[in-house]
Amino acid sequence: MKLRCMVIDDEPPAVRLMQNFIERTQNLEFVGGYTDSVEAVQIIKQDPPDVLFLDIQMPDLDGMQLSKMVPPETKIVFSTAYKEYAFDSYDVSAIDYLLKPISYAKFLKAVEKCQEWYELKYASQPAASASVQPATAQSSNTFFIKSESLLVRIDASEILYICALKDYVRFVFDSGRKPIISLMTMKNVEQMLPADKFIRVSRSYIVAINKIRSVDKNNCIYIGDEVVRVTDVYSEQFKKFIGG
Repeated sequence: MKLRCMVIDDEPPAVRLMQNFIERTQNLEFVGGYTDSVEAVQIIKQDPPDVLFLDIQMPDLDGMQLSKMVPPETKIVFSTAYKEYAFDSYDVSAIDYLLKPISYAKFLKAVEKCQEWYELKYASQPAASASVQPATAQSSNTFFIKSESLLVRIDASEILYICALKDYVRFVFDSGRKPIISLMTMKNVEQMLPADKFIRVSRSYIVAINKIRSVDKNNCIYIGDEVVRVTDVYSEQFKKFIGG
């Protein structure tokens, strides 16, 4: 499918760069670039894009504030020149963030995440239109979730992490298995997982404790190909869990 993309950044050169990236990428369509975040909000409400490339630091209305006004069907990719602001993107369920200066390779990686999310979403729609069935626990390590039109069996030992995607959750595995998306809440997921093997580290992430490679001084977890920040609300619980 072709994803309709919009760019909001108070710096005109940054808008032009992202427009160039979008226009040269297959299956993407550039539908507008804006330097005025207040003006852009009204346009988004009238005609929401599939993907919004959004700068975090802007006058009048910054990216974090604006992201809360965006319809849930629009996926957000934040951009920022400051890494410390990038970690805030996890608290608003952004699908990815790009650290400036942005290379085309990094841009493509973010686009791939968006495309994968939409592919999984549309594949799951038959299940979403039906009544949502709660996952059925089979043991402390195995359970079923509804994905597409099937109940899919998941072994907790395969899970790397789970992340929230608006009304959906995405299970990511370290076994080479393709990620699975399901219409459910993070609270439901927490109740299904073995409490001694998984921990919630932010509103958007639950991680497998034995899959964590390292944790840096900024409370950033390195797991698989992801860097996940432990937010303040969960930091005390996380420190106790890992014995820090």
